[in-house]
Amino acid sequence: MFLAPALIGFTVFVVYPLIRSAYFALTRYNGLSDPKFVGFDNFRRMFTTDPSFWPSVRATLLLVVLYIPLSLAIGLALAVFCNQRMRGVSLLRTLCYLPVVLPVVATITLWKFVFNPQVGLANQVLTWLHLPTSEWLSGSDSAMPSIVVVMLWSVGSTMIIFLAALQAVPTELYEAARLDGAGPRTVFFRITLPLISPIMVLQVVLQMVTALQAFNQPKILSPDGMGGPGFSTRVLMLSIYTNGFPSLGRVAQLGYASAQVWVLFLVIVVLI
Repeated sequence: MFLAPALIGFTVFVVYPLIRSAYFALTRYNGLSDPKFVGFDNFRRMFTTDPSFWPSVRATLLLVVLYIPLSLAIGLALAVFCNQRMRGVSLLRTLCYLPVVLPVVATITLWKFVFNPQVGLANQVLTWLHLPTSEWLSGSDSAMPSIVVVMLWSVGSTMIIFLAALQAVPTELYEAARLDGAGPRTVFFRITLPLISPIMVLQVVLQMVTALQAFNQPKILSPDGMGGPGFSTRVLMLSIYTNGFPSLGRVAQLGYASAQVWVLFLVIVVLI
């Protein structure tokens, strides 16, 4: 009886949409006319004839490869630093976590101004340092790294989880290691890392899901809002959005977008 509201909510908001999207994935549907059953034609088109699908896969993989190691390394480094006993550490933890609670769209819009090639702060700093400037979001080679930088702005959530794991390590182990003459590097690699390895695995999974589902940053930061320049930042989530929602001169392809959703969903399930 007590589980009824949760079960009803899960059925209405999770199970039914999954079943409905699975049906749409097998149809040609634009949201206005009745769905027309086409079998696996959407999947066949996706893997064989759609010129944007495989570039979207490559862009997504590049985002995953760049984002996950940097997110883990920076998050762990901040956690280790914030785990020290020193004055002002509470303020430091707050400042590290603050970007996580700021409005996402507003923050990304500010970063878009920072990366503006004409008046942005990033190129101004490079000019002051007498270094060559960059096109940032307008360059096919620099656009994805720029998006990764913006995503790392919210690394505070990774830091907090690592910090909780570090504080769960018994201090007696550190004291015993120091008495045996172990240095900071030995303590970190022989004691700290092995004990927080389960959290490390959890973080890899969480950051992988974050990277695979990235949408706000590529959508807002890309010059055309569709993953430009070219397909360099058109990740799978943005490809799904572009196909699923109508735009100027384009008709919604909800059936095809649903097929892409299921491919991404199955990839995430397999990786997890």
